[in-house]
Amino acid sequence: MTQDLITQRLDQGPLICAEGFLFELERRGYLSAGEFVPEVALLRPDALEALHRDFQHAGSDVVQAFTYNGHREKMRVIGKEDLLEPLNRAALKIARKVADEKPGNLMAGNISNSNVWDPEDPAAQQSVRAMFDEMVQWAVEEGADFIIAETFYYAGEAQAALAAIKAQGLPAVVTLAPMAENRMVDGPGIVETCVSLEQQGASVVGLNCFRGPDTMRPWIQQIRDAVSCHVAALPVTYRTTEQEPTFFNLSDNHGCSCPAPHGRAFPTALDPLFCNRYELGAFARDVHAQGVNYLGVCCGASPMHVREVAMAVGREPEGAQFAERMENHFMYGTHERLPEHIAALGEKA
Repeated sequence: MTQDLITQRLDQGPLICAEGFLFELERRGYLSAGEFVPEVALLRPDALEALHRDFQHAGSDVVQAFTYNGHREKMRVIGKEDLLEPLNRAALKIARKVADEKPGNLMAGNISNSNVWDPEDPAAQQSVRAMFDEMVQWAVEEGADFIIAETFYYAGEAQAALAAIKAQGLPAVVTLAPMAENRMVDGPGIVETCVSLEQQGASVVGLNCFRGPDTMRPWIQQIRDAVSCHVAALPVTYRTTEQEPTFFNLSDNHGCSCPAPHGRAFPTALDPLFCNRYELGAFARDVHAQGVNYLGVCCGASPMHVREVAMAVGREPEGAQFAERMENHFMYGTHERLPEHIAALGEKA
């Protein structure tokens, strides 16, 4: 049996995939928080292309088309269903353009949680499948190398997404995003769902989003032990805990004097709960040592985090030339030309 492209690449070693477009583009001022619709592909394609290039420079091997939340139902919510296909095709074309400019890069189409899936409503399921079908079709027509189906908290929806991809003959990376109950909302276990997805033809299974490094790590080990295909691990950049396993209900206990008006840290007041670069690097090293080769970062990701993940598993991206060189810091460095009396100020600064 001939292996698919994504499996071939992963058999050779780590493949880095930058996600997290929603949060980073919102930080840069090109996307509305809460609504989280990727209109930037039409309104400011230059900004989207710039972020793709920044992630690429940082070490991402995959240029993922930014069509997350760009499905028919979400476009209806904002009253712009007529822009559905133009938005998708614009995002796909931008991703293909950027990927083609760097040898070895892959371009991925993207489908994701619809937020209208209902395990008790066959009509809702058919509607979601139709949304997946049209988005995958556009991705195929715009030259996607494979499809990422991500952020699923219903096992049935993940399986429907996989079926839509397999119907078009492209390799599928399918990643789950379980809620805090540590199982899929429709009942199946997390590991059980990954095993099922592998059996149904996914090239890669795993987790993305919702969970930071500390609460994703143990599940990745269990998934790795249970499946024979490649495994994906793409955490958010926030310090989730056993008590608060996802970033949706993280508490800010850092003395914030101006909390978010909507009453929770997610999604616009998570800043004090940010992981540092070393935490993301440590996560990547840990799961890579467990046999995980599909690595990345999801919501909260910046190019710095992507670079740290890439370098943690032995990659040397273009951005590595700008990795930290603390030895040359004016106060905390060790270079022989740094005056001792200035270095002595380090404990008083």
